[in-house]
Order: sequence, then structure tokens, then C-alpha cells
Amino acid sequence: MSDWLGGSPHDVALDFGGAAVRYRELARAVGRVVLPDGDGAVGCPAGMDPVALVATVLAAIDRGRPVLVGGPARGVLEQLPVGTELALLTSGSSGGGSGPRVVARTSASWLASAQPLADVAGLDARDRIAVTGPLHVSMHLYAVLHALWLGATAGDDLRSATVMHATPTRLARVLDGGACPPAVVVAGAATSDELRSRAAARSIRLTEYYGAAELSFVLAGGADGLVPFPGVEVDLRPGPAGDELWARSPYLALGTVGGGMLRRDDAGFATVGDLAERTSSGAIRVLGRGDAAITIAGATVLAEHVEALLCTLAGVTAAAVVGEPHELLGQRVVAVVELADGIDLEEVASAARERLSAAELPRRWFARALPRTDSGKVARGAVRDALATGELGAGHPVAFERSAS
Repeated sequence: MSDWLGGSPHDVALDFGGAAVRYRELARAVGRVVLPDGDGAVGCPAGMDPVALVATVLAAIDRGRPVLVGGPARGVLEQLPVGTELALLTSGSSGGGSGPRVVARTSASWLASAQPLADVAGLDARDRIAVTGPLHVSMHLYAVLHALWLGATAGDDLRSATVMHATPTRLARVLDGGACPPAVVVAGAATSDELRSRAAARSIRLTEYYGAAELSFVLAGGADGLVPFPGVEVDLRPGPAGDELWARSPYLALGTVGGGMLRRDDAGFATVGDLAERTSSGAIRVLGRGDAAITIAGATVLAEHVEALLCTLAGVTAAAVVGEPHELLGQRVVAVVELADGIDLEEVASAARERLSAAELPRRWFARALPRTDSGKVARGAVRDALATGELGAGHPVAFERSAS
């Protein structure tokens, strides 16, 4: 039976929607899965029942069939790298226009990180581990498979959970709602000091990590900063927009289909173009994706940095920052913000002037709901496309702009 099933037969393996499935029952379900004829890839489309999805993924791996999670398998098999066992459909948050991409990896590349994550986050078989998003998203699927490897219980009930996997945005919403598990594994975006403080005030243990679907785990840590995840070598190398973070580990994907930012070198290192810097303590701070850098009159502005500052302003619930062409500056900053009820955009723009430098300050503002990826991250690429096509409109009055001089 699958290397991923580490629990005792009578223990609960999965508990979604209040329907508990024991390890013995899950093993039987895996054995009963009927895969399509032939030796081609098996598809697990988005929206599939969690138990059925997990059983199908494990059945395909056990029987040597590539499994595509997040979409149908048609037309993908012939493009997958040799040795692919898990193919994960991902739209990303910064890319736009090229459509979804598929990240291809081996099951062993995920299994290799199972014990290190357990050690870093302090997880074991006694835990009840809650995921906060759909299982066709790679970070949530890994969280469930990791729980099964531990022999723990994976599910969606936050009230009974001892650990929760979540993005920072999702963690903030859970804290707003009251009940939160005593330990949280946070990934998918940078965690703000404010969010760390909120968690600490309630004695919630945070384990933060940085990774990417193509790289898996790269860095881990907490409030003191991130350091290389066990088994990972990192290197900061100069790039067009700043120092890029490169990693070499047993956890890397085989490759991608349909584009993406993955680059490799002959020494086994890989990068997705994220920018990083070393702090005075020797930790590593991830600054953001290099393709999200905006060049204004020779100065480089990182979209993630501006977004993080905007989200600290009263009434701003989410923000997306992109660059648009400008004949004098090269580019200028555009901000799209989601606002709480009753919040006036002019007040937000005024507050932003006090927090942002002249280069960082948005020259055009839009207040509207933001598109999101399946994992809940703001889809900056979709915002960029909507701006380019004129779908966003003209923005708010010129009075919100500040002189470019």
C-alpha cells in the first residue's frame, strides 16, 4: 500500500464535512479505484470530493500512472517530463495571459520533505490537521498527504484541529472569526509583523515557510526570519531586478508544462525569479517575484512591498499593485484595492502618501473586488491584463495622483 498511509487501521485518516474515514477504509478505497484504461495520465478535476481525490491520487501513484490534479488529463501526458508521477495544475498569482501551467514532480520529491516538515513544525500522529482550501491546490494537497504520512487526521474542521495550514490572508480571517487552532503552518505569501503579533497575543504557534509549486520547500522559520529548510542549499545571485533566490534540494519538481518562471542551472539549482536579501542576523527575507518589479525613472519598486504597506492602511482588505507604461517615467504604479464598507478611497490615497516614497506611490487608483487564484492569493496577473485591456476603466480622478517630479 502507498508510502503515504502511515496511520493505524482503526485511526481516522480523513474527516471532511463531518464524514470520518479510517485508515483501513481509505486503504480499501484506494484499492477499489478504477483508473481509465491504458497507461496514460489520470485526471482529478477541481471540485472533486476530497476523499475520492486522495484515493485516486494514491491509486495512480501505487499503480505507476501519472496523475494530474486540478484538471482533465487530456493532451497533457505527451508533454510531461519522463518520470512524472504527480502533475499539479496551477495558475500562479503573478503571471497572466499564458493560462494555467502544470508542475510535474515525483512522489519521492514530496516524500523526502515529510520528516523535515514534521520536525520543523512539531507535527506527529496525534495531530488533527485542518486545511483551509481546495485539495487541487498544491499546498493543501501536500498538507493532507503529509498528515496521512504522519498517521494523523486531515480534515476541514477548525474547531477540533490542533494544527491548521493556511495562507496569511486566510489566517487573518480565521483570527477575525474567533476560533483558531493552537498551531498554524503559514505559506503562500509573506506574513506581516501585525499578523504575527495577533497570533502571539493568543499564544498561537506559527511556523512559516517560503516555497513554490516548482521548488517545494525552500526556507522556514518564524518571527526571527527564514533560514534554509532542512536539506536545501540556497544561493542569492544578481538578477535584472535584484538578487534572485536559487535553491538546490531533493524536493525540486521535474519541470513545468505550459510556461512558468522555473529556471535551472547545470549545478542542480533552480529559481522561479523571487527576489531576496540577507538580514543582519543572517536570515533571508523574500522580497517578491522579480517579474512583479516596476521600474520607475531608473528606480525599482517591488509590487509585493507596496501591496503589504497598502494592506496596513485602515479599511484596505486587499491590494494589487502593477506597473503600466509611461512615456516619461518608463512605468508608473497602479493600485487596485478592496475596501471595507464605508471607507473612502480619497482617505486611503491620502494615508498612502504618508507611508510610501514618491516612486512607490500609485499614480492611478481603482477600488473594486480583486480576482483571486484557487489558493486564495490575489491574481496580480489578471489585474495586469484587465488594466492593459481597459477593463478597469479610467480609474479615479487625477486629484489622487501626485506629481511625478
